[in-house]
Amino acid sequence: MRTAYSVETVRAAERALMARLPEGALMQRAAAGLAAACAGLLGRVSGSRVVLLVGSGDNGGDALYAGARLARRGAGVTAVLLAPERTHAAGLAALRRAGGRTVTADRGEEAIARARLVVDGIVGIGGKGGLRPDAARLAEAVARSGAAVVAVDLPSGVDADTGEVRGAALRADLTVTFGAYKPGLLVDPAREYAGVVRFVGIGIEPPPADAVLQALQHADVARLLPAPQAESDKYRRGVVGIAAGSARYPGAAVLAVSGALRGGAGAVRYVGPAGDAVLARFPETLVSDAGPAKAGRVQAWVTGPGAGDDAATVAEVLAADVAVLLDADGLRLADRDTVRGRTAPTLMTPHAGEAAALLGVRREEVEAARLGAVRELAARYRATVLLKGSTTLIAGPGGGPVRVNPTGTPWLATAGSGDVLSGLAGSLLAAGLDPLDAGSAAAYLHGLAGRFAAQGAPVGAHDVAARIPEAWRNVRG
Repeated sequence: MRTAYSVETVRAAERALMARLPEGALMQRAAAGLAAACAGLLGRVSGSRVVLLVGSGDNGGDALYAGARLARRGAGVTAVLLAPERTHAAGLAALRRAGGRTVTADRGEEAIARARLVVDGIVGIGGKGGLRPDAARLAEAVARSGAAVVAVDLPSGVDADTGEVRGAALRADLTVTFGAYKPGLLVDPAREYAGVVRFVGIGIEPPPADAVLQALQHADVARLLPAPQAESDKYRRGVVGIAAGSARYPGAAVLAVSGALRGGAGAVRYVGPAGDAVLARFPETLVSDAGPAKAGRVQAWVTGPGAGDDAATVAEVLAADVAVLLDADGLRLADRDTVRGRTAPTLMTPHAGEAAALLGVRREEVEAARLGAVRELAARYRATVLLKGSTTLIAGPGGGPVRVNPTGTPWLATAGSGDVLSGLAGSLLAAGLDPLDAGSAAAYLHGLAGRFAAQGAPVGAHDVAARIPEAWRNVRG
């Protein structure tokens, strides 16, 4: 599992380690890892032109020491000093001893235009807001140059704690981060600026309990996925109910059922007006026209996809004393106080537009501050919230680390894909997973299935559903 920590936690861990090490040892460790990453990107170091964008903080020191290492290997290294009077003195001296040269910011664009590699050491993890004008001008020059860009710890101009980008920022091809992941490296929009993220261990050990973000990996998800035992039958494996679809949107019901059938539960019950369409595609579904309360035993309900204005069915599902997943129209139709008052678990799965409507803000505000939005929704509704999007986030109602899904693909932005995800997550709820784990595992499998289905080409939601078993097998190894 990848875990990300706040700036405050990282700095505390760094201070604790520096107190036990010789002065400058931690920076040398970081610089060694940074230089190795730069050399790997260059391939041939000798003769390559490298430009360091050097701010006043420790990131600038890391860049200078790494630049000195590259200069000793034959690279032509130029440091653009954005704050000459506050440049890291020892790092600057090391660069000059190795044969590197320096220029001021007003000469930076000329150096950048000739560079093969640019190292971004402008702002460290404590930076807030966008780049200042001089730095923003250099960032524009970097974008025009076509040079490869390596960011030191975090791209300059992005917020390490939130992933927000409020102003000009520098886009990296590779970010070399030290000691611990920062939330901004894993959450959009900042994640888009980071490029490939390479972790370099420097010996700091933030307390695991202090993590603010978690990104599950294959092994983590494999441990969560239900597996039938010798004595299992379809009821012991869990039954998920799908109350979805309408005369206008029968396909939403079909797609939700398609996800549910591949999610580990032993059986799927369907309630709603799309029963004929569901049975025509999936004859193994248990279809009822008696309403959720009389449909038979279930361990979890999914409601909302394609529901139109059927508020009565949504209310009936919310009254059930089992886990409930709310999606699509169900998010709009559900009474907030009813959701807040439920004693059984609730999982809500909005996209950015639906989240914005629930929060009473513009969609752009949610997309710009996804981490804050998912936390706020979970707190307001006292529910687990899965915020779909470029980086899907899952937050529990009691705080704690937010989960971020690393497997998503833009090809999943297609009609009905969310219905498949809802059915899949609902099935995992019925199989016994708690909402945070069910949402996390479902998003992970859904993302993998989308990748397998797409392989660089457009896909439909039904294609994604069909590849869920392959994703499951891939995770389980």
